[in-house]
Amino acid sequence: MPKFLYLFFIAFLLSFQINAQEFLVKGTLLDASSKQPMEASTIYAESIQDSTLITYTISERNGTFALEGKTALKEVILYFSYNGYKSLVKKIALKSQVDLGVIEMEEQAQELKGVQVTAERVPITIKKDTLEFNADSFKTRPDATVEDVLKKLPGVEVDSDGKITVNGKEVSQVLVNGQVFFSSDPKVATKSLPKEIISKIQITDTKTKIQEFTGEAGDGETKTINLTIKEDKNNGYLGRLAAGYGTDDRYQLSGLLNYFKGQERVSIIAGSNNINNSGFSFDEIFDMVGNSGGGFSFNDSGAFSIGDMSFGFGQGITTSSNIGASYANQQKDKFEVDANYFFAYSDNFNNEKTSRENILPDGRFFTDTETNFSGTTNSSLGGANLEFDIDPTFRISLQPNMSVSRTNAVNERNTLSSNEEGNPINSNSSITRDDGYQSRFKNKLTLFKKLDTLGRYIRLSFFNDNRLSRNESNFNSIRTTFGDDGNEDILDQKTNNRTDSDSYNAEFTYRQPLAKDMFLDFGYEYENYLQNNTKGVFDFNADSGEYDNFNGVQSSVFKFSNIQQTPSLGIKGNGKKFRFGLTALYKLTNLENFDFLQNTSFDKSYENILFNANANYTIGENKNISIWSRSNLNVPSVTQLQPIPNVSDPLNVVIGNQNLAPAVNTQLYLNYNDYNWKDRTGLFAYLGFHSEKGRVSTITTTDEDLLRTTTYDNIDGNYYLNGGFGYSKQVKKDSTYSIKYSISPYFNYDKNIGFTNGSRLEAATLSLSPRINTTFNFRDLLELEPEYRINISGTKYNLDGLEDVNFISHNLGFKTTTYWPENIVWGNDINYNYNGNVGPGFDKDALFWNMSLGVQMLQKNMTLKVLAYDLLNQNINTRRTTGQDFIQDFQGTVLQRYFMFSATFKFDQFGGKKDTKNNIYWMD
Repeated sequence: MPKFLYLFFIAFLLSFQINAQEFLVKGTLLDASSKQPMEASTIYAESIQDSTLITYTISERNGTFALEGKTALKEVILYFSYNGYKSLVKKIALKSQVDLGVIEMEEQAQELKGVQVTAERVPITIKKDTLEFNADSFKTRPDATVEDVLKKLPGVEVDSDGKITVNGKEVSQVLVNGQVFFSSDPKVATKSLPKEIISKIQITDTKTKIQEFTGEAGDGETKTINLTIKEDKNNGYLGRLAAGYGTDDRYQLSGLLNYFKGQERVSIIAGSNNINNSGFSFDEIFDMVGNSGGGFSFNDSGAFSIGDMSFGFGQGITTSSNIGASYANQQKDKFEVDANYFFAYSDNFNNEKTSRENILPDGRFFTDTETNFSGTTNSSLGGANLEFDIDPTFRISLQPNMSVSRTNAVNERNTLSSNEEGNPINSNSSITRDDGYQSRFKNKLTLFKKLDTLGRYIRLSFFNDNRLSRNESNFNSIRTTFGDDGNEDILDQKTNNRTDSDSYNAEFTYRQPLAKDMFLDFGYEYENYLQNNTKGVFDFNADSGEYDNFNGVQSSVFKFSNIQQTPSLGIKGNGKKFRFGLTALYKLTNLENFDFLQNTSFDKSYENILFNANANYTIGENKNISIWSRSNLNVPSVTQLQPIPNVSDPLNVVIGNQNLAPAVNTQLYLNYNDYNWKDRTGLFAYLGFHSEKGRVSTITTTDEDLLRTTTYDNIDGNYYLNGGFGYSKQVKKDSTYSIKYSISPYFNYDKNIGFTNGSRLEAATLSLSPRINTTFNFRDLLELEPEYRINISGTKYNLDGLEDVNFISHNLGFKTTTYWPENIVWGNDINYNYNGNVGPGFDKDALFWNMSLGVQMLQKNMTLKVLAYDLLNQNINTRRTTGQDFIQDFQGTVLQRYFMFSATFKFDQFGGKKDTKNNIYWMD
């Protein structure tokens, strides 16, 4: 930046600081009748000229408050609000300190004659277990999405993948007017709905169906966000259309139409693109950027999903088209329904290479693999949530879902294995062609019945999940071993595979009150899982030119069943400050399998006593600590149990073990959460432990030609430990600037155990991942978002002479967005990634830069934009991973540089009354 521009920019910022003064307004809020302190009341200040929010605070337990801020204004409007009480407003002249003394608030009553009344917009309200934000109190750029306003809220973080956390706890679903919007995936709503139609953003602990019906508090493990639509926007339609075309024939088309009529909503969404984009976002800056498919993140890939529907195969570049419709309606105390349907088509290609160091007890060998994949899939998915209140004590819930998909894929794979001296030992070249069909129908029927007003109830639920899978596969492979006794093995096979899986579940729960807020729960669950599989493998017959040589060794016709019965007894307390639960489960498992072709069978029964526990203590209005423990069974899959060779990788033949037993998972999680609304500071900390007794682990034998045979066994000693903390703070100076920053270091410790050539291999991996990021906004004209992450990882092995593996990766990100001159939006998204420990032939670092320049016109109803994606043409997808017997480097296909011109149109029409606000009574 030229020096004179730099000096101008500094002077520009300082000009707003010279006249700014810090102020403090304090006082005490009391109930006018009882004279009791008013805890958790909202006090906020707005400018007189344009009602811009300057600052706000929440009253303490004793009713005192201290409203601090910094502004150049001489006078402001001060508001006092508490749910169920008359809101008060007062104009005050600002001084360094203003003491208002005692302020009494009266309960809400009918409007008084002669009292001036105006509308209010309380920025934040605490209602029992709900935290409510007023969307209009948090300024964003024009045409902002819900995701944009969430980033402005104190304690809320949204990462680059759209994942939302509230003071460290993940948001599991986003509802619209209390109902699902297409999918429980939060990103569908937050990336597609504009902020301008949102009235309130309500944050609560996620609840189960029974907790919703009985009015209990959620367990607090995850959060739910509910978006309420403004009353004057709740009758009409909202539409968005976007189209873009660029170099290398890159394109994107997307559309969204929402029709609102009170509680009724109809939505249609559609899109098509070849830039790895779901097509649901109408963000004015980077909506055409797509997905990088790169960096060092496992999540950056070409696939995305909605519910059970997948778009793409997980890596590479995906071309996708989709269309969906959603309907929702509700009537309080009568019914609540929502339904949706999606159709999607996608094709994907991906080229990968891996370099793997395989660890043996007495040495090591290396495998280098290159794969070329291409595939298509088309899917249909429909589902509904139907709830009917027969009377205030009886609710029926029905959740049907159905999906159908067809896939076609071709995968070419070339692998070379070499010894420590670099001499080739074996190789394999294969090509697999798959043609598959899958269908699924599942449904859950639940009956809730309250037996009295003390908390006694019964719940009955019935669940079915029926799946059909058919696949025809052609497999061609040439396996070569080198040396004096080298040979060549050729496989040319056709496989027909059909699997029918049917699961039926019935569950009963009865709750008996023991005392106020304390209950005893009796439960019983019965689950029957049945799988029928027919696998026919046919070798190519050179004489007939057909696949008619039946391979009886690799074929199977089996019937597998898993029947589980689980009686349970639990005690639960729902106090105002302390909630707890303890449940004991007796799980009886019976596994049966019979292979009619191989004439093998087993019949085994297992008995396990499991415990689940949780406790949550609210220390204050903003602090709580929680702990929970869970245990469950991991039943081995049929593939792990069937003693039939799987030769899909001729260099590593896998055979199941029918003597496997279920593994017992135990999880322990501790969480501390504290957010100070007064100081806009948040702190959370967590610690988790996960162990798996008898985990199904691999047992591998490698011969002198480096050909492997793998089976499975139950092994103890595997566990996982993770923890971390986060600190965030928000600083705001009226409408001039705001700064929001967070620091969140965390760690993972993972111990994995397996066996190779009869020796026990252990790998203990410790990774540390500090992260710091900040967002600076100046007058909604300039926004800067720098971020830095570092991952320090080390793996230690138990074998003597084997060196530890340590590596460090860096990620530095910097986003800039300017909204000046008016109607011009300029955005930059820059990421630098460095991974210095990958092997030769792999890209170690890259500077990934996206840039866009847009202009808004037609009263901001249209945006024209030019985008440069991967401006420097350096995007990569490289990473290193380790396990108990390997060290592996990976690199895959990513989107690279293209330029795109796009246009976005919006068309809205609403009719209805304005929002009904709480009344505000002016104070003298």
